[in-house]
Amino acid sequence: MKLPLLSDALDLGDVREAARRIAGRVRKTPVLHLDALDAISGVELYLKAENMQRIGAFKARGAMHAVGLLTVVERARGVVTFSSGNHAQAVALAARAFGTKAYIVMPTDAPEVKVRGVAALGGEITFAGTTSDERRDAAIVLAEATGARMIPPFDDANVVLGQATATLELCEEVFERTGARLDAVVVPVGGGGLVAGACIVASAYGARVFGIEPDTSDALAQSLAAGHRVTIAPSNTIADGLKPVQVGELNFALARAHRVTSVRVSDAQIGRAFSTLLLHAKTLVEPSGATGAAAVFERMLPPECRRVGVILSGGNVSSDAVRALLASHHAHALPAEISVDALDP
Repeated sequence: MKLPLLSDALDLGDVREAARRIAGRVRKTPVLHLDALDAISGVELYLKAENMQRIGAFKARGAMHAVGLLTVVERARGVVTFSSGNHAQAVALAARAFGTKAYIVMPTDAPEVKVRGVAALGGEITFAGTTSDERRDAAIVLAEATGARMIPPFDDANVVLGQATATLELCEEVFERTGARLDAVVVPVGGGGLVAGACIVASAYGARVFGIEPDTSDALAQSLAAGHRVTIAPSNTIADGLKPVQVGELNFALARAHRVTSVRVSDAQIGRAFSTLLLHAKTLVEPSGATGAAAVFERMLPPECRRVGVILSGGNVSSDAVRALLASHHAHALPAEISVDALDP
């Protein structure tokens, strides 16, 4: 199934069908609710722990869905993708699951922990440049040379539907637990696949969607302000998974149609969120995965958003990076009145 590149072509029924297809191939990850984090954020906060997903990131969902829909003939030719790390691992995992070959183009500065992950899953790695455009161009050449099917990291309807299942699980579990709907769904934004999927689901549940980006890598924020997709200059941020220079066409259409609110956070705020999640929630995420939580911990959402869901998008971070982040960024302090019980997740 290859859906048309139209924002109104995707709905909740499509997401439920994607969830059915990938059931048993990905994990239904936990939704965490901790008093300590409620006190820090000032909201009733629910964290969807996609850092505990297979390959340590939500990307397993989209890749497994997209590769699973290929025909036998297409799988025989292999698959190719381009990614800074998590989607690369996800496609390698999906290729192994469906018995096909994975050609993976990664940047020359890809984190070593993610490179090792791709190699361990059997992906054949090619390194190309440091920008998403450079690795995309290399992947196109590779696809033409091998006949392999391209599995884009974010600008693809089947990938978006797979990613949307994370938001579906989050919204459904919070409603089952509390009998109430989320006011807001908060997600990190790189190329926009996760926020696009969140839009499809959250609109059906009456929740606002907030897309959170590093303030030095804000292609979605600039695009929404301009009314069309904007290409930004390559930038540096500790959130290495959130550095595409442009959001996807489909993803921007969905974000604009569903009136996503874009929020920018600094590296200092991301680092503080990383430390807060590790020390107060006992949850290890990578900086990209902590970006959504950063906006909530800094109380950057409107006051009417009282019940908030955040997707912790990934947890692939090296031990050296963990030490450096903890040394550089202190966790948010717990309010003095918080109960000792709140420290026990």
